[in-house]
Amino acid sequence: MEYYNELLQGDKGALKRALYKSMGFTDEALSRPLIAVINSYTNATPGHANLNQLADQVTRGIEAAGGTAMTFSTIAPCDGIAEGHMGMRYILPSRDVITASVECMVRAHRFDGIVLLGSCDKIVPGMLMAAARLDLPAIFLNGGPMYPARYGGKDYDGNIVTEAIGWKQRGEIDEREFKRIEDLAEPCVGSCAMLGTANTMGMVAEALGMSLPGCAAIPAVDARRMQAGYETGRMVMRLVERKLTARQIITRDSIENAIALIMATGGSTNAIMHLQAIHREAGLGDLPLSRFDEFSRRIPQVASVYPASAYDMVDFYHAGGVPAVLWELKESLHLDAMTCTGKTLGEVLSQVEPSRHREVIKTAQEPFSKTGGVVVLEGNLAPLGAVVKPAAVPAHLLTFTGKVRVFHSEQEAVDAIWNGCIKPGTCIVLRYEGPKGGPGMPEMYRPMKALEGMNLSDSCALITDGRFSGSNRGLFVGHISPEAYEGGLLALVEDGDEVSIDIPARKLTLNVPQQTLSERAKTWKRPEKCIPDGYLKLYQAASKSAAEGAVLGGYYDRVEE
Repeated sequence: MEYYNELLQGDKGALKRALYKSMGFTDEALSRPLIAVINSYTNATPGHANLNQLADQVTRGIEAAGGTAMTFSTIAPCDGIAEGHMGMRYILPSRDVITASVECMVRAHRFDGIVLLGSCDKIVPGMLMAAARLDLPAIFLNGGPMYPARYGGKDYDGNIVTEAIGWKQRGEIDEREFKRIEDLAEPCVGSCAMLGTANTMGMVAEALGMSLPGCAAIPAVDARRMQAGYETGRMVMRLVERKLTARQIITRDSIENAIALIMATGGSTNAIMHLQAIHREAGLGDLPLSRFDEFSRRIPQVASVYPASAYDMVDFYHAGGVPAVLWELKESLHLDAMTCTGKTLGEVLSQVEPSRHREVIKTAQEPFSKTGGVVVLEGNLAPLGAVVKPAAVPAHLLTFTGKVRVFHSEQEAVDAIWNGCIKPGTCIVLRYEGPKGGPGMPEMYRPMKALEGMNLSDSCALITDGRFSGSNRGLFVGHISPEAYEGGLLALVEDGDEVSIDIPARKLTLNVPQQTLSERAKTWKRPEKCIPDGYLKLYQAASKSAAEGAVLGGYYDRVEE
């Protein structure tokens, strides 16, 4: 009997065949290409709760196309459940655990191809990083966004709960109404209904060519999501037959197409560091922040999705989704970039029609903004760069100058906001929250939501060396590099200092004389936090700055040598 998989050949493969046969695999099944279906299902994370059904569909597609599917899983922590406590410090570092776990299993079993099923913030980039590292025939399928909550005649994502805390505190709703909001806030499984990191990265996977065209925004509970699962299984077999591997799809050109998509949609700022990591995993070296800034200056923002507008991911899907956005950008894209369909992006877009829902996706000639929805700032506070999402910033806050209130923890800032200690026009500084200082670079979700709840998000700013949730709106600047823990200027800011943010000019400035800063630097000492024994300490020691994608430096340094 002839076997396709190289590990199953001849007498040396007999034990391996016997091990597979112990689970019911036959010689016929083992003679076919072995495809790993990497299923991050868990009923602890709503974005992943439908993945077993998707995995079944993928398996059917693989088997119909002549392959044999074998399933394994990886972790899938939820940002929403991890926020506000020590767990959030593990979310970004989990990305590299996911990448490594996929690598370990695939290389141990020497699968012939892989299908990656994921949904939420760090799972999607972790899986794409693994695909680029392994360089096998690979295809990604996300679980899809959930439907929005309906309340008071408006659609909301689940963050209505956080806003409702402010409503209750101000006496606008009572406890009974608050409980009603809690019960309706997350109406079904799926990734959160807004254009946060989860949905941004699902869209990035499609723009990279690593997912089937049009699949990123299909709602999680839509039958077309199941159909996409079946077609994904069939498509991976074509990749195996053609020996079309991940690094033939994830190229400099396709990554630039993905950058253009992020700018055109005002996607999550977290997507920048994830693309930097994917770029490195694909063997392409550093992807500097300056490259993103170049794109932000010339790519128009043609789509506007919640929290930047009232339109959620389901609206975006019905407006045409990723294909409709790329169609508007086609003159700025690398149309000869290969996709997982075996067709070029240009061939794919030749079958796409422009959006008919111009309230969600506008034309490139008459966009929401002539520049991109994500911008890189520089200045004395961020000589290596910082990231802001002007798509979510009120127009009157695009330029801002305010007096500083410094906080060394998220909880400290949240308490001050809820207790009425923050005045309009304040610039909140949250520091020692970067990759090393956090450690783990937690997202500063709750302070921004607290500002919304206290009606301060239209007058205050928040700057940090930490990250932000894609659901945040208001004037927030994150990823400030170098971070305070490594002696960045952010460490020397004091209460009462003045900070200026000029988004059109791409500037973030601390308005304090250099002589004063030099005196402060003489007495600065790096604070040490109490960190549990385990992975966080390893991540703190090995991680690079946010400006470099917060990747594990030790691994990449060895690779580059």
